Amino acid sequence: PFNPTTIISYSLPEAASVSLKVFDVLGREVQTLVNDVKNAGTYTVEFNANNLPSGVYIYRIETPNYSSVKKMLLIK
Repeated sequence: PFNPTTIISYSLPEAASVSLKVFDVLGREVQTLVNDVKNAGTYTVEFNANNLPSGVYIYRIETPNYSSVKKMLLIK
């Protein structure tokens, strides 16, 4: 659970195109946090949900060789 900001961390073993997007439970995209080519390393991104209602949100991170989906709970 978070209110109203949280930090999302990810690591890349090699340089790659990265997409990190947040969706509501209906699958609507609410924010794109990363859409760029990144070098190998560890990164953090802040998600600010100040303008969003309480509820479950899903973030998806994708590279050409990896994809992951995680849930977040916003409690205001």
